[in-house]
Amino acid sequence: MQIVSTLRGLMLGLGISLAGAAAPAQAEMLDLEKDELKFGFIKLTDMAPLAIAYEKGYFEDEGLFVTLEPQANWKVLLDGVITGQLDGAHMLAGQPLAATIGFGTQAHIITPFSMDLNGNGITVSNEVWEMMKSHIPHENGKPVHPIKADALKPVIEKFRAEGKPFNMGMVFPVSTHNYELRYWLAAGGIHPGFYSEDNITGQIQAEALLSVTPPPQMPATLEAGTISGYCVGEPWNQQAVFKGIGVPVITDFEIWKNNPEKVFGITKEFADQYPNTTLAITKALIRAAKWLDENDNANRREAVEILARSQYVGADAEVIANSMTGTFEYEKGDKRAVPDFNVFYRYYATYPYLSDAVWYLTQMRRWGQITEHKSDDWYLDVAREVYRPDIYLEAARLVVEDGNAAEADFPWESDGFRAPQREFIDGITFDGRQPNAYLELFPIGLKGSQKIAQNAVVGG
Repeated sequence: MQIVSTLRGLMLGLGISLAGAAAPAQAEMLDLEKDELKFGFIKLTDMAPLAIAYEKGYFEDEGLFVTLEPQANWKVLLDGVITGQLDGAHMLAGQPLAATIGFGTQAHIITPFSMDLNGNGITVSNEVWEMMKSHIPHENGKPVHPIKADALKPVIEKFRAEGKPFNMGMVFPVSTHNYELRYWLAAGGIHPGFYSEDNITGQIQAEALLSVTPPPQMPATLEAGTISGYCVGEPWNQQAVFKGIGVPVITDFEIWKNNPEKVFGITKEFADQYPNTTLAITKALIRAAKWLDENDNANRREAVEILARSQYVGADAEVIANSMTGTFEYEKGDKRAVPDFNVFYRYYATYPYLSDAVWYLTQMRRWGQITEHKSDDWYLDVAREVYRPDIYLEAARLVVEDGNAAEADFPWESDGFRAPQREFIDGITFDGRQPNAYLELFPIGLKGSQKIAQNAVVGG
């Protein structure tokens, strides 16, 4: 189902000039090269900036007439952007990077806007949860969080002893979910498997077998017993709780505090051909993100009602609200305050940090999707090709000039790199300026000149 802006047709029908369509408070409108656009998204709560920019009229304030169209899966979505069937899309943070370096489909995709921080969780089946519980410390009758994968290790060993594979789902090979799930497993001493040039299953030497399942299908796949756990965005972890079929054991906020999750992706060709349109899109999305977080999340209930509509996420409002309004329910009845589970604007969430791009590239290298050693400069160069804080800040300046955001809302002096980040579940510090030194710190994963040959790690 498509969501189509009807204002354009109404105005033309009434003989009203589109040039006068801007809200009175707006500064002079950008001279748009293209004003009719189609954007794709996957049915997840973190597509919210697109829905809000549409519903609150922020796209139309910029003279943009937008169609929002849900996509079947991440590959279909990416292909739509590459072929031009979509002008842009809600994307996994790793997708523009992987496409640009040629892992999977080769295309130069950029992002001028980061859509959110956090928002994912890892859920296991009821059977696995019962087996994990005896290995988890409890306090006042409830599990102590964060729950590390150490508690899952004896479960996987039991499966292996019984000759059964331990299967887990993630949403796409270059998804945040894949890397977060791998990070959590490896931090608990569980090998999540390698990729190689001729084996792209990602299951070489794996103790937990990870495979792709589209987000809305995760709960049903778990219930069917095809997988024993999964990593996915909301509302599909909370859906497992409501259905009574699984238990979310950890959020990505607990794996990597305030991690970047989704981005808005367009082709470099689109950005080059339509620079003012790109700025206008980014302006509208910045305003939407601000609305989602402003006044201490006061608008989240309204956002939940919007996202629950069938044309957006299409899940029950109660399920979406379980994580969207500052809480997260783990085991049924164990609802805890997690005010930053979904962040759209605060902490400079919308700024496309180069260091975020570098982190994703290090994980691609760690697990063999980048098959050979690359220099630190290579990581930084790719980050700069794909993540575009220059476009973002130009759009942000216009938003401030329009009176729609405060000067202090944006990191004007940033060089694109966060300070070294220490809040990972394994305690390892990430410095985006030193990707190879970072890779050396992991006991599990490729580093230096190592590569996978004939399903074995070779090189030093």
